[in-house]
Amino acid sequence: QVQLVESGGGLVHAGGSLRLTCAASGSIFSIPAMGWYRQAPGKQRELVAVLDSDGSRNSADSVKGRFTISRDNAKNTVYLQMSSLKLEDAAVYYCYADLIVAGHPHAMGYWGKGTLVTVSS
Repeated sequence: QVQLVESGGGLVHAGGSLRLTCAASGSIFSIPAMGWYRQAPGKQRELVAVLDSDGSRNSADSVKGRFTISRDNAKNTVYLQMSSLKLEDAAVYYCYADLIVAGHPHAMGYWGKGTLVTVSS
């Protein structure tokens, strides 16, 4: 059974920083892509940033220059360093992994349960 467990959310003042961590566990063969989405109240879930195993990355324009995604492939872990946080960054942040389970031929998408980021003025 594959699990994605996020940590690092919390309350931060606008302009502050937080670091989110997501660790994948289970019978994992490889993780082609791993990243973060977020969902604010009343809004659709949106991509924040994703990092492929080959180093390719994609991120939302709204976070470029402020958020940095990184991975530790040996630990099946992805990080999101968030700086200069704005009120509009407040949301539940979900970890996502496109991964291949050992013994299976194809990658499948997995989600974490989410971690809440609250930004105060």
